[in-house]
Amino acid sequence: MKVVWNADNGRYADNPRALHEAWTARGGDGVDHLWLASSRQAATFPPGVATVPIGTPQAVAALEAADVLVSNTHIQLDRWRKRPGAVYLQTWHGTPLKRIHRDAAFQPPDDVMAELDDDIARWDLLVTPSAEGTRLLRAAFAYRGRVLETGYPRNDVLSAPDRAARRARVRAELGLAEGTTAVLYAPTYRDDEAAPGVDAPLGLDVGALARRLGDDAVVLLRLHHYMGHQSRPAGGGRVQDVGAYPDISDLYLAADVLVTDYSSSMFDFAVTGKPILVFAYDLAHYRDRLRGFTLDLEAEAPGPVLLDQEALTAALLDLPAVAAAQAGRYARFVQRFCALEDGRASERVLEALWAEGLPPG
Repeated sequence: MKVVWNADNGRYADNPRALHEAWTARGGDGVDHLWLASSRQAATFPPGVATVPIGTPQAVAALEAADVLVSNTHIQLDRWRKRPGAVYLQTWHGTPLKRIHRDAAFQPPDDVMAELDDDIARWDLLVTPSAEGTRLLRAAFAYRGRVLETGYPRNDVLSAPDRAARRARVRAELGLAEGTTAVLYAPTYRDDEAAPGVDAPLGLDVGALARRLGDDAVVLLRLHHYMGHQSRPAGGGRVQDVGAYPDISDLYLAADVLVTDYSSSMFDFAVTGKPILVFAYDLAHYRDRLRGFTLDLEAEAPGPVLLDQEALTAALLDLPAVAAAQAGRYARFVQRFCALEDGRASERVLEALWAEGLPPG
């Protein structure tokens, strides 16, 4: 049996990574696993993981020969044809806070949208993190196929028995001393800033924030992988650029608070129960002109929505009181979006694949 994996168009990451690790941990013979890898990411794949360069004829041939395809995004390669009888498992890459696909205010050209719709038509199974996630993803993609409402495999580590040990290991790797408050800043991308060559300064002065927070805090900067061209502050000291860290789930465990904006990271981080602050410096532009939201952010986010850096800094300096004041809405958010995140999502997804008649080993 041949299984082809894709995450973020050529990375070893996200739900496919979690599923791949859970699958291969079971052992067994007769299964060939092959990952699509971008040239920039090929060196980051673990030893022993077979790859094929994405965007090449070899990649198209691999897709068309696969018995199982697992991806967390659209596969856009020369309008490849899925083999009859193959199973295409689409995990997607987050609960959509920002509107996506045909729900979004920002639309790509018609030919690109048609290619994306062609890919959606190939999906046999769609993994969703919650009943609300199912509703949102079905609506965005006009998807009428089968859904696996299991929770997200990438979040299993956040509830795993070894999560405390993993947190300690990652913090040690990052040089975070005992008692240091780790502030993870993980913003999403802006469609009008994502193209290479576009001047895209950070919306947050992370250096100034770190100085205000003092010696007992470190800001961990995790920019979206679409924003590799975005200007970054000098690393070291109380600001660390963790964009190259392999698995953001480890950073969720290491962090003590998440600062984000319109990223689906808030849905994942909420599994940890730790505070979340929403820094929405361009709220009106993003909400009203660029993307739009699937929920009322200011009323339903799991933490306060802060419109300027001074308000964000004040909230971080008074974090216990802010978290206590937000406890009710945080609990409602978790119940709505994270109730299935119990550490067993990978197991449920794989069992569903075996139910398709595929060999489990």
